[in-house]
Amino acid sequence: MAKKYKRVPTELGERPVGTLLWQYALPAIIAMTATSLYNIVDRAFIGHIVGKQALAGLAATFPFMNLGAAFGAMVGVGASTVISVRLGQKDYRTAQQVLGNSVMLNLILGTLFTVVFWIYLDPVLYVFGASEVTIPYARDYMKIILAFNVVGHSYLGLNNVMRAAGHPRTAMLCTLMTVVVNAILDPLFMLVLRLGIQGAAIATVISQAIALVVVSSLFCRKDELLRFKRGIYGLRLDIVRQTLSIGMAPFLLNLCACLVVLLINQGMLRYGGDDAVGAYSIVNSVVFFFLMIVIGLNQGMQPIVGYNWGARQDDRVWQCLRLALVAGTGITFAGFLICEIYPRLPSLIFTTDEHIISLASRGFRLCVSIFPLVGAQMVISNFFQSIGHAGKSIFLSVSRQMLFLIPGLLVLPRYWGLDGVWISIPIADFVSMCAATVMLWLTIRHVCKKSS
Repeated sequence: MAKKYKRVPTELGERPVGTLLWQYALPAIIAMTATSLYNIVDRAFIGHIVGKQALAGLAATFPFMNLGAAFGAMVGVGASTVISVRLGQKDYRTAQQVLGNSVMLNLILGTLFTVVFWIYLDPVLYVFGASEVTIPYARDYMKIILAFNVVGHSYLGLNNVMRAAGHPRTAMLCTLMTVVVNAILDPLFMLVLRLGIQGAAIATVISQAIALVVVSSLFCRKDELLRFKRGIYGLRLDIVRQTLSIGMAPFLLNLCACLVVLLINQGMLRYGGDDAVGAYSIVNSVVFFFLMIVIGLNQGMQPIVGYNWGARQDDRVWQCLRLALVAGTGITFAGFLICEIYPRLPSLIFTTDEHIISLASRGFRLCVSIFPLVGAQMVISNFFQSIGHAGKSIFLSVSRQMLFLIPGLLVLPRYWGLDGVWISIPIADFVSMCAATVMLWLTIRHVCKKSS
């Protein structure tokens, strides 16, 4: 059956692992970096053109974005992992059906997300950290994002599947396209048409819509193993269950991130006011830039590990994990150096307000104090997800937020005020890395015993 198609990614089990990781991760890293840079530029436009109140209002939308990403990742990451394993097992028919089921799940969940949160938009924004001053900006932004939420869900889901189908470079180009289109439309809508923060939202949804058309066109090609065709869209309980169970780890991670950002925003608002919320928006944007690079690395690692795990090529699995751990640690170490040595520099990208710059600089130094460990922890969590060990991945994803970070956010600010909000983050990172290391060691030991 495989001979009928030009693009069956058997190279995942044959080519050198280092070359594959570079080939698959680099496009994803470039795409994630470009996306992060766009987010930085987008927020810089908002901070300088609309004002610091809009920047704080945008911070109140972060939990919404985390929540939307949670549902998108649950389907997209889960489907791509199942597809990678099925391709490694040469089960092409099931892989094809996973594609169709992922399309339907994205449409259903994306629509439900829009309907529910459109009804309760203002109350939720207040809970997420908006104030009477900043809620008009947050509301204007989120109404446009929610109206086209299905487009964003569908694009991100299919982009994940493209990597599993052996198209990491095309996935990268599509993401880059959204960034370029976004960067062109931002000044057009915000400066020329004077649409303010609404212009930033319109630019975002238009760029995602264009990318969705391009991605969909690839899955319409007849020479593709994974493509749109009749008979694949009917939801199969076994596929839905497996997709959502594997995707539950990134879903819970993003869901917990939503709760964490909510608590951080509320802590910032309580102990530092709207300016502190704006400062967190700056710190979050820069830190997230480095985390997105690690996510790109994980996206490149996922199909390699998933395929070789399914093909029972354990040596290649461990080799890929080792390389990813070194790379992930190096990425976050670079972020640590920049944010500790030059904390004012990234703040100046977003605003010239000295009070916000001072708050953000303090936040950088506290927030990234053990940042080098975060990259390795993210790689280990993604590794468990890639081999289908959903329970372990879910535990690592949830424990950092629910068991370690949220208690810190509830307790430490009572004693150290604003500093207590910031230092909760590195404390949770350290404990989470310890837990991830122990779980990885136990897993490797169990696999080695089983194979001996």
